[in-house]
Amino acid sequence: MKQSHLNFDFESWVAEVIESSTTEFTAECKELNSSPPFGALVKAYSAPWFIYGVVHHISTQSIEPYRRPMAFGKTEQELKQEQPQIYALLRTNFKALVVGYASEERPEEIVQAIPPVPTRLHTFVYECAPEEVRQFANDLHFLRTIINATRSLGDELLVAVCRHMLSAHEGRREYLIKLGKELCRLIRDDYHRLTHLLRRLENQIERTVNTAIQ
Repeated sequence: MKQSHLNFDFESWVAEVIESSTTEFTAECKELNSSPPFGALVKAYSAPWFIYGVVHHISTQSIEPYRRPMAFGKTEQELKQEQPQIYALLRTNFKALVVGYASEERPEEIVQAIPPVPTRLHTFVYECAPEEVRQFANDLHFLRTIINATRSLGDELLVAVCRHMLSAHEGRREYLIKLGKELCRLIRDDYHRLTHLLRRLENQIERTVNTAIQ
């Protein structure tokens, strides 16, 4: 199996696909409560394709459909010591909205569109490293997919995705301006929504700068 120019580690998978369609996939995390964060860019290796997605829903539940978790009035550490079997019945899953793909032969040529085929079941999912996020986010065409496909989530996913893109670019103001211009183009007909989004992104870059200074 060939590695990409980003030195992709095929052993570093974080989840396994358990449900798939042309526009999204659901993955079960390797470890409990270890999902990539909301809005993060992930990719599934479904030979011969790398299929990129944005995490938009995270949940933890029992693997037994008729046995719901219940409260015990104990800390997590106490429960792990006294009743470890409880955690053996829990799984953390996440859903990812498909936003692009690349071929195994040309992994650097990312296409921000629906892939030719859905992600295959039981393929592995990986978190994208900052350099890969930067590469993917050089083209912001995928933001339109998020805006059009996730209206029920409001603007939370869009802001979270932009936050991850900004973080991968180390909060650079020139990238914030690039994001702002693309949002202006996509949401120019809704001034109040656009203003709200830009204000939240501006606040994000201020927090990034302050954290770096500290």
